[in-house]
Amino acid sequence: MSITEFLVEIAVKVVSEISYLGVFILMLLESALIPIPSEAIMPFAGFLVASGEMDFLAAVLAGTLGNLVGSWLAYFLGDRFGRSFLNRYGRYLLITEEHWRHAEEFFQARGKLAVFVGRLLPAIRTVISFPAGMAKVEMIEFSIYTFVGSFLWCLALTYIGVVLGSQWEIIKNYSLYLDILALLILAAALIYIFKKRS
Repeated sequence: MSITEFLVEIAVKVVSEISYLGVFILMLLESALIPIPSEAIMPFAGFLVASGEMDFLAAVLAGTLGNLVGSWLAYFLGDRFGRSFLNRYGRYLLITEEHWRHAEEFFQARGKLAVFVGRLLPAIRTVISFPAGMAKVEMIEFSIYTFVGSFLWCLALTYIGVVLGSQWEIIKNYSLYLDILALLILAAALIYIFKKRS
């Protein structure tokens, strides 16, 4: 059993046992830098909606609010420890002070867009709040864009789960490809930004 399959199994068990609270807790952890796949949590909730065991809007809101609270935790970690972490380990990650300065300027200029789009990209959505905290994106705007982006993400995945019904696990077969695509898009965007500024 792979790590992903193990995490999916845990997610299914937690949501089956404690319903909306399980969705909230798991989505909180996913946004707090713990890679629990929302691509399993919300479609399974959608399956439970189709089975009559959960309400659609309540499931979406439980996931969205979990994402929001988890994002606050990651944001505050980035705000409090991000700079010292980069100063200590940045060179091992090939991140120079100049790289971070460019990234910080980008977040300050386009932080709202970065947070919103980041919430809609697999893999990126789990970590986007940490650099937003490091760049000190304005908290109210961060919360609004995180909520909206998370709501759309949870809405889409829950709806897919409703449509697929008992076949909801199909989506996890494509999650790796979605993650790779998201990372390629992010890499291309960062290369474009840094080249434009240099």
